[in-house]
Amino acid sequence: MYLVSACLAGVNCRYNGSNTVNEWVRKLVEQGKAIAVCPEQLGGLPIPRACCEIIDKEGKKKVINKDGQDVTKEFIKGAKKTLVIAQTIGAKKAILQSKSPSCGYGFIYDGTFSGKLKEGNGITTELLSQNGIQVYTEKEIEKMKSSQGSKK
Repeated sequence: MYLVSACLAGVNCRYNGSNTVNEWVRKLVEQGKAIAVCPEQLGGLPIPRACCEIIDKEGKKKVINKDGQDVTKEFIKGAKKTLVIAQTIGAKKAILQSKSPSCGYGFIYDGTFSGKLKEGNGITTELLSQNGIQVYTEKEIEKMKSSQGSKK
């Protein structure tokens, strides 16, 4: 069983009310092989919402929205709820939205709201990784499928 970002499954839950549907991910959910979650919604943030990025403030990660509001608590709450869901379904792998302050893996936006990236992971990705769940982004699906010997 996979855990996947709801936006990749076609749910309009991104900050701007859109999705980034990936047909393979959508089919996993449709076939009952994956559960779709949006950590930001689980944390209580609305749709739409101001876009958010992670900043490093005095050695601590903070999530700030474009209006300057600190939404770190909501991101942590959503990450914890996502972890509970992952553990409940026995997910060992997650396919999450790249660059997201929740779900990004490897690279996230740099906190300047300029579209620039920096190395790092989103809040949910960090928590899932710390708990033994392998995280992939939608950009790594082909690599992930080939490592499993899947031709789908």
